[in-house]
Amino acid sequence: MQTRREMLSRSAGVAAMLAGMGLLPSVAQAAYAQAAFDAKTMADLVKSLGVSAPAENKAVTITGPDIAENGAVVPLGCSTTLPGVKRLLIAVEKNPSMLCALFDVTDSVEPNFNTRVKMGQSSNVFAIAIMNDGKVFFAQKEVKVTLGGCGG
Repeated sequence: MQTRREMLSRSAGVAAMLAGMGLLPSVAQAAYAQAAFDAKTMADLVKSLGVSAPAENKAVTITGPDIAENGAVVPLGCSTTLPGVKRLLIAVEKNPSMLCALFDVTDSVEPNFNTRVKMGQSSNVFAIAIMNDGKVFFAQKEVKVTLGGCGG
């Protein structure tokens, strides 16, 4: 009969062998556009993503409260009915970092996302759709914050 110590020793040997052959999964790292999340203005955001200036479109929608009671957790959603969308973004105009969320979209994913963001003050909130052909569309909504979330 094997002792626990012997079993652990053998399993560590098997794990080392599998790792040496490259058969163990590596650590997952999320890839994101650092320059886009560092953007302070819409012009900087568009430039960092390498896309054209956005145009307003009714097929892109932004959802959220008219008045957010607590800026630390503001529920926002973005969606579009446009075919051929590549990315959906949520941006808050007066936040220290304008871009709050970036979602990559494929044909197998419905372009409809919800999240919670932190807002320091009342601001315009944007849903931005980047299309496969390089066109960019947006929708905006003003959200008023009664209690600041970003250090307020």
